[in-house]
Amino acid sequence: MKTTINIDDALLEEAMKASGSKTKTRAIEQGLKELIAIHRRRELAALFGKEKNLSLPQRRRRI
Repeated sequence: MKTTINIDDALLEEAMKASGSKTKTRAIEQGLKELIAIHRRRELAALFGKEKNLSLPQRRRRI
């Protein structure tokens, strides 16, 4: 899809260097994919609960 957007030149240049992208399109695509991945990891982490008073059984020693 072709879209017209305004992006700070320095920001885009830095993103291209950081990602190793040779094109602006590739840098933006990589950035969007990374943003989505971060949010998915956060959503997944939120699904896991916390157990405060979790006591694990003592390990038995071999005799």
